[in-house]
Amino acid sequence: MPMSTVAPPSAADETGRDPMAVFYAKADALYRCALECCRQHERLARLVDRGALPAEQRACQSLVRLADEALGELAGAYERAASKAHPDRKEPCWAAANALWMASREYARRHTTSERAGRGIGESGDHSSARLSELALDYDLEASALLMLKQATESYRKARPDAH
Repeated sequence: MPMSTVAPPSAADETGRDPMAVFYAKADALYRCALECCRQHERLARLVDRGALPAEQRACQSLVRLADEALGELAGAYERAASKAHPDRKEPCWAAANALWMASREYARRHTTSERAGRGIGESGDHSSARLSELALDYDLEASALLMLKQATESYRKARPDAH
């Protein structure tokens, strides 16, 4: 069954819009995506803890990857919108949105590092304690970045409760 997709607005569609309206739209979208990303990671962790069927875990891993990719795309879209908007720097939403953006970027960076570190670990035969310790550290830092992302979503929700 094919998924329906909605085409993103083109750059031309956004040039005529108020930069602040675009900023809020992108910040809200980043927030919703970050929420979903955290939710999918938590769901995968629960499935693994329960010993769910491998097929179910693989399906959930696909959703996690999709949510991670979307988070990266929306962080970039937010960054472009924020560079054109000029809200009052004391506005709580501005600070919360920037914290969410930074947490999203940090999570994406840590996730990429963990992915690279984990590639080929089973095939390379390099199971030294130092290599495994590095891998464990990378995964711990990724988990910490995911927690920071979750905390940033809570801060944004408090600053913009209508963002859902």
